[in-house]
Amino acid sequence: MSRKILIVEDDSSTAAYLAKGLSEGGYSVESARDGRDGLFLASEGIFDLIIADRMLPGLDGLSMVSAIRAAGIATPVLVLSALAAVDDRVDGLKAGADDYLCKPFSFAELSARIEALMRRSDRAATEPTRTRLAVGDLEIDLLARHVTRAGRSIPLGAREFNLLEFLARHAGQVVTRTMMLEKIWNYHFDPGSNVVDVHIGRLRRKLEDGFASPILHTVRGAGYRLAADPA
Repeated sequence: MSRKILIVEDDSSTAAYLAKGLSEGGYSVESARDGRDGLFLASEGIFDLIIADRMLPGLDGLSMVSAIRAAGIATPVLVLSALAAVDDRVDGLKAGADDYLCKPFSFAELSARIEALMRRSDRAATEPTRTRLAVGDLEIDLLARHVTRAGRSIPLGAREFNLLEFLARHAGQVVTRTMMLEKIWNYHFDPGSNVVDVHIGRLRRKLEDGFASPILHTVRGAGYRLAADPA
């Protein structure tokens, strides 16, 4: 069965060029000419990949992508745009796009990026879903949202649990304040407060009070690191 690709592009010549090349490559192609129609079709969840222009009538490409992600649809999205500045590409990725290709582009590069996104999607589909995380004697049950250390239950609030999960998914790595602000608080700017440090302090007390060794380490000038070893 051929892979299905949705093209959301208002320029008829570009849409025809893409559809022709992808069809010749063995893909099944469907097209929409504005963001609202693109969102409607994408919401069916039947496509293996979505190619979306950034500047669309009705609903712009990035708003469409954000709405797709908000609906829980994980279909890979490749954004096409003549806006090529670094900030423009960053905005596209933050909106939920998996890749961002600037116009004009070569079809060979587009094909290579599509193949890479398809491979990544296939791997994600076959990998078992993790329901537990462990760091040393700390265990996190993601389904029950329950945390234990050395067998002792540690009650956490919702924000504390989300923060711990994020740290555990990056266990052994330095997690910066900026990363936590973006992921946990959805701030894409520095609010000028110590909100991260306050929550880290509370979380550290719950994870370490009464235990023999620390597990949540401060990396001066960088951020924090969840690890069983202090190094």
